[in-house]
Amino acid sequence: MDPKRELTSVDLAALVRELSAYEGAKVDKAYLYGDDLLRLKMRDFDRGRTELICEVGETKRAHTVDPTRVPDAPGRPPQFAMMLRNRLSGADFAGVEQFEFDRILEFVFEREDGTTRIIVELFGQGNIAVTDGEYEVIDCLETVRLKSRTVVPGSRYEFPDSRTNPLTVSREAFDLEMEDSDTDVVRTLATQLNFGGLYAEEVCTRAGVEKALDIEDATEDEYDAIYEAIERLALDIRNGNFDPRIYVDAEESSSDSDGNADGDDDRSSNSVVDVTPFPLEEHAELAGEAYDSFATALDDYFFRMELEDEEPDPTDQRPDFEEEVAKYERIIEQQEGAIEGFEQQAEAQREQAELLYANYDLVDDILSTVREAREQDRPWDEIEERFEEGKDRGIEAAEAVVDVDGSEGTVTVDIDGERIGLLAHEGLEQNADKLYTEAKQIAEKKEGALAAIEDTREDLEDAKRRREEWEADDGEDDDGEDAADGRADRDWLSQSSIPIRENEPWFDRFRWFHTSDDFLVIGGRNADQNEELVKKYLERGDKVLHTQAHGGPVTVLKATDPSEASSEDIEIPDSSVEEAAQFAVSYSSVWKDGRYAGDVYVVDSDQVTKTPESGEYLEKGGFAVRGDRTYHESTPVSVTVGVQCEPYTRVIGGPPSAIEERAVTTIDIEPGRYAQADAAKRIYRQLRERFEDESFVRKIASPDKIQHFMPPGGSRIAEE
Repeated sequence: MDPKRELTSVDLAALVRELSAYEGAKVDKAYLYGDDLLRLKMRDFDRGRTELICEVGETKRAHTVDPTRVPDAPGRPPQFAMMLRNRLSGADFAGVEQFEFDRILEFVFEREDGTTRIIVELFGQGNIAVTDGEYEVIDCLETVRLKSRTVVPGSRYEFPDSRTNPLTVSREAFDLEMEDSDTDVVRTLATQLNFGGLYAEEVCTRAGVEKALDIEDATEDEYDAIYEAIERLALDIRNGNFDPRIYVDAEESSSDSDGNADGDDDRSSNSVVDVTPFPLEEHAELAGEAYDSFATALDDYFFRMELEDEEPDPTDQRPDFEEEVAKYERIIEQQEGAIEGFEQQAEAQREQAELLYANYDLVDDILSTVREAREQDRPWDEIEERFEEGKDRGIEAAEAVVDVDGSEGTVTVDIDGERIGLLAHEGLEQNADKLYTEAKQIAEKKEGALAAIEDTREDLEDAKRRREEWEADDGEDDDGEDAADGRADRDWLSQSSIPIRENEPWFDRFRWFHTSDDFLVIGGRNADQNEELVKKYLERGDKVLHTQAHGGPVTVLKATDPSEASSEDIEIPDSSVEEAAQFAVSYSSVWKDGRYAGDVYVVDSDQVTKTPESGEYLEKGGFAVRGDRTYHESTPVSVTVGVQCEPYTRVIGGPPSAIEERAVTTIDIEPGRYAQADAAKRIYRQLRERFEDESFVRKIASPDKIQHFMPPGGSRIAEE
């Protein structure tokens, strides 16, 4: 049984109840790890140091964490984290809410200078948006531009369309949702009532109702039992009546199923599969471990799951290809079911629209009656009574009305046995258009699902191919010819666990790269660094490069390391000078202006001076050149970003010819329309997909580290 990696809507409803106890805590600092994990360090009056994390990547979660378990702070905070620190330092945690019954949490922080909202989306691709008190987006991890909603900096944050909240649904609305379904009870609870699979099954089990019971065969007594089970669940959440459990695979468990919260060692040996705010009858076959609070259970669950994920597979053990193949086959089956469901839903919406037009006079009569009554300020209750009176007199239009909902402004009609909800303030055409639009949107979902199933089929074929290759190689002897240089030929991309070997050289705060001939090239990031390079690091024998265009870094091609004795006898190859020239032009205003080439000049170090001639003025970071210059005309801009695994694990970037031979994988970039931060995220996602060990990429090649090697201005991945 695969472990749960995403919190459910029920989990979030319970978590919000517990997190309310932290209201009043003050924020100290914010951290961002990779592009999907946010950590807020806070101080709570009663509990002391409090750590809150929100993760929106492959794992989607939000909960407090034991301070001893938080990851080390990143070396260089990215712009997103710095923005949060500026807005939240010293702010009070004012509360958290769940949007409707969706997997969205809204954290609110108050400070004298204003309100900040952090909206965490724990569904789909995942996202974190930071807004002000009026929901204007300050920044977000992912920009969203869909027909249904937009989430981009500078715009108002748009929540997804509202869904039925089963924890607050009235009995009348519950009946309507159930009766609108054409499938069985458990699927109706999972989709129409938005419970999801596990809790839909749990509600059925608690109610004593057969899960596969067709809705058409469900009786009023069974509806009563289901609704009562939902009410009890909602009451437990509202009152905080939790009895949290971590569930482990019973076959692997060696601990007592009653467990306790004292942190005994037995827990760490079990394979965790789920965490819930209260015991579930659906998990009766699993061993459960009890906890005092749901937040503590969440912390322990994800901590143990991460430990299990990090355990490397023995190199001599055959991978479980059968399980991988079976997993992809299960996913394909689910995707095919979803596609079939989309087809049925889209067809149902279109049929309803056509029914409206086929009964134009009848529907128009109903809508006109409601609109005229509302224009006369008649209350909704009176409108409903008039339709009831009309039914008694046998009026056809009144007989077609089955429900009037003033709170929603809707009228539900029954036409040829099909119940259709209508917006009373709209005409027939608008209501029909709405149904056609919904059908089109559902059809678009189907297209997305078709694309996804093709990807899964490719993954399935890849797993089968690797199984065949493994079996073909099984028994073949390795002659060990390459043992001496095995590290050099190691396939880093396929390694399940890559050891991290970091170092921070003295030049790491500058722009830098090593040429193909192993000469160091460093460039300034700003006027201060340009000044520092000329005054402190420029030595005899070095070369200085600069673009002819204004606005570029001072680029120094070092003949020796600053710790070594400088020498004018060292001859720097032309190939290194050419790579340094490409570096100088790529990180200049030439790139920022969207141009693809520029002129660069080269001089010796002794031609550079900070002393101006009489009447001259040098700006900060500027310098004067005496003597002749060597020009490299129309030098093309080109930057490659890659990941290096030997001798150190780190991101590197610079001219392609220098980077490609040092990195295990690279991505070429060129001037483009994406902002520096957005382009870095796109590069990060591609790199993460290439490595088997995704956690390695996240640790050493996060978007902010990639951004460190990117030119100023817009960029895009070449040939994208």
